[in-house]
Amino acid sequence: MTKAESTRKEILQRSFSLIYANGYQATSIDQIISTTEVTKGDFFYHFRNKDEMGLAVIREAMKPGMSSAWIRPLTETVDPLTAIYDMMEEVLLRNRLFDVKYGCPAMNLAEEMSPVSPRFRTALSELLDEWQAALEKSISRAKKSKMIRTDVNAREVAMYVTGGYAGARIMGKLYGRDAYKGYLRQLKNYLGSMR
Repeated sequence: MTKAESTRKEILQRSFSLIYANGYQATSIDQIISTTEVTKGDFFYHFRNKDEMGLAVIREAMKPGMSSAWIRPLTETVDPLTAIYDMMEEVLLRNRLFDVKYGCPAMNLAEEMSPVSPRFRTALSELLDEWQAALEKSISRAKKSKMIRTDVNAREVAMYVTGGYAGARIMGKLYGRDAYKGYLRQLKNYLGSMR
């Protein structure tokens, strides 16, 4: 990795952490610089402005992690319903990158920035669309292999699962991990009802 690549990566990682803890609009370029070993010149060498950096955080820092945690488990399974539940349990209860008091970085950004920035809304939609598409394909495979009922609507299931996840993350900010555990119990019942 070149020095320039290393600097860019450091900026994105630190930006991600600050945005996750404080929110995008409350995080300034000066805060990012003051918590890294980079200069303002380094920042502006890599990013024209804060929004360009924020979009890079979504595409370069968040997307790879989401792909490995949310998408790969769905594409590499022979039992989609179990994979969906296991993926959610892993992300909610065992993922050490997420702090329950801060919720989900992607959902937080969607809630904060989608109403005020079409560019952020597009970038975040692409991220979540990929997850929903993986869920839909997984459910469709289960229908074809007769693991679940044929009347199950894969698109609606994907929306239900992602919407439930977003809600559980918000409730977790208020009630802690118990909100996750309740969601997971009901998710297991819901998925089981499709068999």
